[in-house]
Amino acid sequence: MSALEKALSHSKKIGIDECDVIRVKKKITTIRITDSEIVELKQNFDESFGIRLIQDKKIASIQTTNEDEIEKTIDSAFKTLVNLKSREFWGGLPDTVQCKRLERTFDEKLNQISGSKSMDIAQNMINSSINDKISTITGSLNIVSENFELLNSNGLNFNDKATYISGIINAESETGDIPVSGIGHASGRTLANFSAEQIGNDAKTMGIESINPQKVDSDSYSIIFEPYSVGELLAFVVAANFNFKTFSEKKSCFSDNYEKEIAVKEFSLIDDPHVPEGIGTKSVDDEGVVTKEKSLIERGIFKNTYSNLFDSYKEGESSTGNASRPGSPMGRSAEPIPMSTPHNLKVIPGDQSQEEMIKETKHGLLVGRLWYTYAVNPIRGDFSCTARSGIRIIENGKITGPGRSVRIIHSLPRMLKNISAIGNNQRNVIQWASLPSIAPSIKAENISVNSI
Repeated sequence: MSALEKALSHSKKIGIDECDVIRVKKKITTIRITDSEIVELKQNFDESFGIRLIQDKKIASIQTTNEDEIEKTIDSAFKTLVNLKSREFWGGLPDTVQCKRLERTFDEKLNQISGSKSMDIAQNMINSSINDKISTITGSLNIVSENFELLNSNGLNFNDKATYISGIINAESETGDIPVSGIGHASGRTLANFSAEQIGNDAKTMGIESINPQKVDSDSYSIIFEPYSVGELLAFVVAANFNFKTFSEKKSCFSDNYEKEIAVKEFSLIDDPHVPEGIGTKSVDDEGVVTKEKSLIERGIFKNTYSNLFDSYKEGESSTGNASRPGSPMGRSAEPIPMSTPHNLKVIPGDQSQEEMIKETKHGLLVGRLWYTYAVNPIRGDFSCTARSGIRIIENGKITGPGRSVRIIHSLPRMLKNISAIGNNQRNVIQWASLPSIAPSIKAENISVNSI
């Protein structure tokens, strides 16, 4: 009998109505790059358990790394139930599940990768960043292999193997008047589709093209957000507005706009849990509900939200299969109480190249990366972000040079209504410890920026 089966058996023995148990086994390889060289290689092997108990619709949870103490851990959590409030809306854990096998979510080469091979990949990232105009190279490479198991007292028994890889390089230059930097990134689920050279080349190019930036006047601009900056906006500004809990509590800037137009008709945003190579791709969510693709915005119309069991039951609805137990740096954790998140936020690409978008811009900026992005007033949709590097000034269809730092304070509803072009250059994007997305470049009009 496995540790999870013992946990379920013990919970039944002491009279628990429902129980789900999670085990996450991970191999995490992390390589840290500082001062243009590899300074650290770490390989961690983690195993942890998450347990959720439901008795008389009271919900208790506990987490442990000690397999031998699971029964005692359950007894400890059981004692806390008497002090908890009944959740009368609770509708029960899911039962047995049938799901399809998804492509390119597990790679045996990543699963078996050695420390020396990982260092070779990181060194390729560094080598492709090297240039006389680049002063310092920093970054990291993360490779995760995991085994996720979920059992519950209703007969659900799910096991999933997954691999992840993500690399980032920051190439800094002190050649010009002020220090500037460029970023390169890539992420995915298989080694064959991961390019260390692309990461370094992208960082080097952005860094060199940012040297000797000109002042950007405070004004209203057309802004072309490149994929990495679009991913930043999706993760920290857009996503929360489609959380069913946020929506139902009237805390979304779109709470009063369900089935209404909230963006231009050319813009569609999907939560796609089945896309190959997606960091958030999975056939079953972290509660055991089958995942499905859903349109959050369909041709400009607000169509759906995302939710887990608890938040759905509270409003008399069904889960959309978006329960998540996010782990760091990627993958899952054994957090006993899941949250609601999208799996892969995907912007449907347009038919324009980024070069064509630039040619059609009279007075604008190309923004490669954003920092300090957050909602200022979530209910209204106001947000703030800073572009500190990777800024290019566009005048009459041509890039005239790099730009200095600017701050953008804008409104999400207004920005979505002022999208004028969507690129065909989709990229996998994941911010540190945040939501994965699949995004192209997006151009929006009439955005006010302030010089810093």
